[in-house]
Amino acid sequence: MSESYQVIARKWRPQLFKDVAGQDHLVRTLTNAIEQDRIAHAYLFVGPRGTGKTSLARIFAKALNCEKGVSPTPCNSCVSCRTITSGSSMDVMEIDGASNNSVDQIRDLRDDVRYAPTQGKYKIYIIDEVHMLSTQAFNALLKTLEEPPSHVKFIFATTEARKVLPTIVSRCQRFELKPISEEVIAERLAHIAAEEKIEVDREALLVIARLAFGGMRDSQSILDQMISFCGKSISAADVQEVYGILTPDRIREIARCVIVGDCGGLLELVDAVASEGRDLYRALVDLQGFFRAALVEGVRHNGHSERLGGEVSPERITRILEILREGQEQVMHGLSEKINFEIVLLNAIEAGRARAIDSVIRDLADLAASLPQEGAGEKKKREQPLTTVTE
Repeated sequence: MSESYQVIARKWRPQLFKDVAGQDHLVRTLTNAIEQDRIAHAYLFVGPRGTGKTSLARIFAKALNCEKGVSPTPCNSCVSCRTITSGSSMDVMEIDGASNNSVDQIRDLRDDVRYAPTQGKYKIYIIDEVHMLSTQAFNALLKTLEEPPSHVKFIFATTEARKVLPTIVSRCQRFELKPISEEVIAERLAHIAAEEKIEVDREALLVIARLAFGGMRDSQSILDQMISFCGKSISAADVQEVYGILTPDRIREIARCVIVGDCGGLLELVDAVASEGRDLYRALVDLQGFFRAALVEGVRHNGHSERLGGEVSPERITRILEILREGQEQVMHGLSEKINFEIVLLNAIEAGRARAIDSVIRDLADLAASLPQEGAGEKKKREQPLTTVTE
């Protein structure tokens, strides 16, 4: 066994700004900051897991400390660049906020910032999962973060910005990293597969991209696992088999049962996919994606959806989507995934049959307006008071 083997996520980690996929807005801002010499003392990168926060922090650190000068395109060959890449640089400290979150550790950091860098131009502190720091640790960092020495830069990364103290956020330039689109992920994976001499179907790449939920690192880990399972050739059926993903045809069949109200057929389908060991939570997510696409199609074509085979009102699809969304937590954390999945789908059928009260009132009002109006004379006659007849 080769000890030099690296998983794809590490081997293909971006080393230059141009290699970062799906975060063009952030790459452009950091590049301009370097070129215009407008480098802030503290940055906060916020975004879902696997979207490039730490990779961007390392590239930014290399750009600032490259021996060939501060540049948005570090050389990646000098000692400084190589040590930052390997994580052994004396001037770039990567700190895990989850395991270094005590006030004493932050006080040690605060004492350390006074010393000049040993090799590069800046001393750079990259704190990952910064939201894990304790309140006392945050408070110990405040003064240093507000007025750090000129040779010190802070780069914070977090997946949960709401847990970072507002006093910390206000002292940083905040950047939002967005989930990476499925098309961008698939394109990147296709490039990696070609370089690794792996044959992967386009449909398989799209299935992997959907599984990754917008995270490039997750998609690369999935690709790595599929290579171990399949070898040099990967198909969409292989990915669906390994991860228990329903085929698009199965998703379409379930959606049809929901729309036509076929409870018996729906339960038979659920039995079949459950016996095959499919991931029912993922099936629920994919079903939401199917109905959302049908909703967009219906809005664009006056209620007509080819996906659902005819006229289906956007209002009806919206009610079904609401039930599917509410059922996610139930399916994920319930005692019986299958039973909860069935309940959610049966509730979706009922929601599709129901009508909103405001639409009923509107239809009744329209119906009343369309009825023929009584003559003014008859109405006046009816409104006259009754008189007593005497002889």
